[in-house]
Amino acid sequence: MPVRVRGSRRLPILLAAALGFAVVSPLTVLAQGTPSAADQLRAAASTPFSLDLSTKGDFVAQTNFVQCVGASMQMMLNMIRAEDDRTAATQLELQNLARSTSGHRPDGRQRQGASIRGWTAGLNQLGAGPYRITGATDIQSILKIAAEAMRETNRPVGLLVWRGRHAWVMAGFTATADPRTTDDFEVTNVIVMDPLYPYGSKTWGPSPKPRESLTVEELGRQFVPRGQRSSTLNGSTSSGVMSWSQGLAGKYVVALPYEMVEMWRSVRSELLREVGTSSAAGA
Repeated sequence: MPVRVRGSRRLPILLAAALGFAVVSPLTVLAQGTPSAADQLRAAASTPFSLDLSTKGDFVAQTNFVQCVGASMQMMLNMIRAEDDRTAATQLELQNLARSTSGHRPDGRQRQGASIRGWTAGLNQLGAGPYRITGATDIQSILKIAAEAMRETNRPVGLLVWRGRHAWVMAGFTATADPRTTDDFEVTNVIVMDPLYPYGSKTWGPSPKPRESLTVEELGRQFVPRGQRSSTLNGSTSSGVMSWSQGLAGKYVVALPYEMVEMWRSVRSELLREVGTSSAAGA
């Protein structure tokens, strides 16, 4: 059975439970000996792991067929904050916030809903972040990135499904090992919440039940690469739109939580590589 961990908002994560260790008395430890840190890490890296950040009260259905981003933001905030808010008024406020920060559509048409750009910006403005937009060319890669981020931040991930036309929330996952202890793992199941439940889509299939665990194959029927879109705006090219929108075409796209220290490490590593390259060139 996988080690199962709940989000810290609802239940404290015990280190022993998170790493799959048995809790024993001091006398037992002295009698049997204490496993080394390396042995403990190897054991954790070979044990299936499951994380679920959600509870039953977190799910919110979208109040109309446009507000999937507002409803998804509402569910994510329910998982992050101490109290749930499922009111229609809050969902509308979140939708309007996401729309106001979504920018122009790449094709210049009037936006009816909200984009993933507004989704992440809205969460960041509300102090639920930081979040950023991330994409990958295959589904296992993006799910590993999502699982690592969820394990690190204890915050949910937003999924852009239906080639970029709809929003789901990734509330948890099961993997072959704990992402905190090893990079050598695969995601096997994903816990999702579709704000359109129970309506679903004639094209893409039925909505999963709230907090349903899907296999990667099942998820991949609706979580597919983002479609290609025009990079013109009112007849002229908009480099700002093209830079983020076209760069995600053909990729599995998520709204990803991260820690500032993680961002700094990435920037620092890049700077060090540049310094090393410059030094080598000047030698």
